[in-house]
Amino acid sequence: MSSRPMNPGGASRVRRRVLLGTAVLVVLVDLAGLAAYLTRDGRSPSKAPAVRPSSPAAPSTTPSAPRTQPRALPVPPKTHDPIAFGKAAAAALWSYDTRAYSRTELRTALRAWLTSEDRYADPASVDKVVPSPVLWKEMTANRQFATAKVHEGHFPDSFTRALQSDPGAITQAYIYAVTVSGKQSIAWKGSHAGGAESRTSTLAVQCRPHRPCALVGVMPSVAP
Repeated sequence: MSSRPMNPGGASRVRRRVLLGTAVLVVLVDLAGLAAYLTRDGRSPSKAPAVRPSSPAAPSTTPSAPRTQPRALPVPPKTHDPIAFGKAAAAALWSYDTRAYSRTELRTALRAWLTSEDRYADPASVDKVVPSPVLWKEMTANRQFATAKVHEGHFPDSFTRALQSDPGAITQAYIYAVTVSGKQSIAWKGSHAGGAESRTSTLAVQCRPHRPCALVGVMPSVAP
């Protein structure tokens, strides 16, 4: 058996060959965006929803009084349910607390949610959710933080139809598409009500039978 390439370019070529040849693409091909996502070369960052900076023009929806106690870094749950994991991952990706930890610590914590299978993991799509160093510095000065409330999670319709047409095809990589909707509430120093906005993301989640679910990445677009 040949050894696995160690350089980024070689890894990308191996990833492309493996994913194009696996049966999982048979299941995911009807899901717009997901097949392209899984066959990417790994060098083009995914477009994830950006974190909003603190601003006087906060969203008009008024949430309940925000928590003032600093929040711990997010830890992935140990579950074999892709929807449950997707909901937890979305909540983690939509939350941050500049009062409690650094940008680097948040980035490291979110990367810990990724699958250990490098040929599937997309850390760039997770990194894109984390505010830039300049923005984080501004947010820290304002003691800004965000909490998330998840309303619902489901398999996109096109994913479900494809899975029903060939249930066995997913058993190569066990990657599921999960669309999650909820609300992100933002608060900062001096704000009493803060602001809130609706959020929706489609995540790729890997749930192999012999180990807990893990995040593959954030999809570049939302699949209904």
